[in-house]
Amino acid sequence: MIPVILSGGTGSRLWPLSRKQSPKQFIALTGDQSLFQQTLQRLSFDGMEKPLVVSNQEHRFIVNEQLEAIGITAQGLLLEPFGRNTAPAVAMAALRLLDQGRDELMLVLPADHVISNEVALRSALQIARVAAEQGEMVLFGIPADRPETGFGYIKAARADDVEGDLVEGAYRVKQFIEKPDQQRASEFVRSGGYYWNSGMFLFRASRFLDELRAHEPDIYDTCVLTLKRSKLDGHVLSIDADTFECCPDNSIDYAVMEKTAHACVVPLAAGWNDVGSWTSLWDVSEKNSDGNALVGDVITQTSHNNFVHATSKLVTLIGVNDLVVVETKDAVMVVHKDAVQDVKKMVNHLDAVGRQETQNHCEVYRPWGNYDSVDSGTRHQVKRITVKPGAQLSLQMHHHRAEHWIVVSGTAQVTCDDKVFLLTENQSTYIPIASVHRLANPGKIPLEIIEVQSGGYLGEDDIERFDDIYGRTPRAVTS
Repeated sequence: MIPVILSGGTGSRLWPLSRKQSPKQFIALTGDQSLFQQTLQRLSFDGMEKPLVVSNQEHRFIVNEQLEAIGITAQGLLLEPFGRNTAPAVAMAALRLLDQGRDELMLVLPADHVISNEVALRSALQIARVAAEQGEMVLFGIPADRPETGFGYIKAARADDVEGDLVEGAYRVKQFIEKPDQQRASEFVRSGGYYWNSGMFLFRASRFLDELRAHEPDIYDTCVLTLKRSKLDGHVLSIDADTFECCPDNSIDYAVMEKTAHACVVPLAAGWNDVGSWTSLWDVSEKNSDGNALVGDVITQTSHNNFVHATSKLVTLIGVNDLVVVETKDAVMVVHKDAVQDVKKMVNHLDAVGRQETQNHCEVYRPWGNYDSVDSGTRHQVKRITVKPGAQLSLQMHHHRAEHWIVVSGTAQVTCDDKVFLLTENQSTYIPIASVHRLANPGKIPLEIIEVQSGGYLGEDDIERFDDIYGRTPRAVTS
């Protein structure tokens, strides 16, 4: 069994913590580790192969860093230039396996779910494994114990129905139901036999591809051609953008599971939560005696059942109930818990008016380290830059801005046109407009500098790259 971890998506309903360049799956929301890392670690047991990770191209280095931090090596990394939903993502993973002469059972899991009962998860996997080995397409269903309108539902056959040779504990899927209204959801819970669609699947790679080819041949054919045109570098497959762009956008559910005659559901009562909204996160968070879930420097008075997350400032609540308050360095969001599904609408609005707060946090991570935006104006910008030992930024040039670098700690190796020199603590240098330059850390400790940019245009797309040890393309992107 090989875990196929789907780590795309932006998690816009958890803005402002989740951003396009740093989405929720890579954030530590329910502990010291990110949801992505927790997903991987709960699969570290006998019988489970190393994971195959499907990720956005822009998140490649976040994935590598988070894997390294928990000591897990992926057997493959598939980099999508853009999302085309789950059916093409899983098809590319299955085709990649078959291209290697392999045909394992694929355990398809989103990277951003919480599962608190790992013993129950393993029990469900044992049942699902037997069913999948018999050629079934297994979907893990969460017993619907309350009327949720934000989930899709599955109606399963009764245990006493005659359903062929299905293994005990697996049930034939009778019907898929879209997100219901409150009345229908309540009826589902009362009648029993209904499950929430978890988005978690188990099937053999070849079985999935056979079903995809039968029901969605356009997706299958496009993915086959995409694989032929994609670039393989070691265990990293960079999916060809021009071909993949032609692939229909569709989910596993619509493309295959709702059409196949081999869909079955295995109940999963394992403390599952998709952390799809701020109220979902409040549900799984530790709360005080007033029902408040508090993260960071937060003080409350006569306030109840709130979720408050502070990252950089003191946040105080007085006499309010049922609110979500999230503070980051560059944004503050306040929303009633009944309206958290509308956070995505706000993100769409911010995108439409060109706000950058949906893209990145002030602190941005790169393969060489990170930078923190400290101050900015119409003709200046100040950043705190940290470069890891042995790392270096790309050799680059700016057409519209000059830069001053001041070393705070560590040793900097500076390339500026035809000069290469070292700077140590409290020393500084000036990088003129249009100079070809590079910053590197030759030392054994992190290098920290303050960078002051000045000029008529300070956008991150004013970068022309000439060389980059991380294999990033010469197109204009951040440092």
